[in-house]
Amino acid sequence: MIRSVAGVAEVTDADFETEVLGSDLPVLVQFTAEWCGPCRQLGPVLSGVAFEEGDRLRVVQLDVDRNPQTTIAYGVLSTPTLMVFRGGEPVKSMVGARPIRRLLEELSDVL
Repeated sequence: MIRSVAGVAEVTDADFETEVLGSDLPVLVQFTAEWCGPCRQLGPVLSGVAFEEGDRLRVVQLDVDRNPQTTIAYGVLSTPTLMVFRGGEPVKSMVGARPIRRLLEELSDVL
């Protein structure tokens, strides 16, 4: 992992398999970009999710511009895309910013 911001770690093409696919916990991945306004809006939301659900869920970000291999592999076409991985497989995908309560409700079936 490169860095962590308020409980949200950054992953890359190089460590995606280890950090996300190999995780014992489900992992919420935000496919993001520096130029993406809605992605920045999700920052505090993801930090809140990491804080509230940290014992049941890991939260990470992957920059689509710097990590094209993973972005292409999972068919990500827009940012922000949120994808939940469990047992090395994607089990849920959502596109767009949303408030924390709505995101937690949407995640309830995969936690």
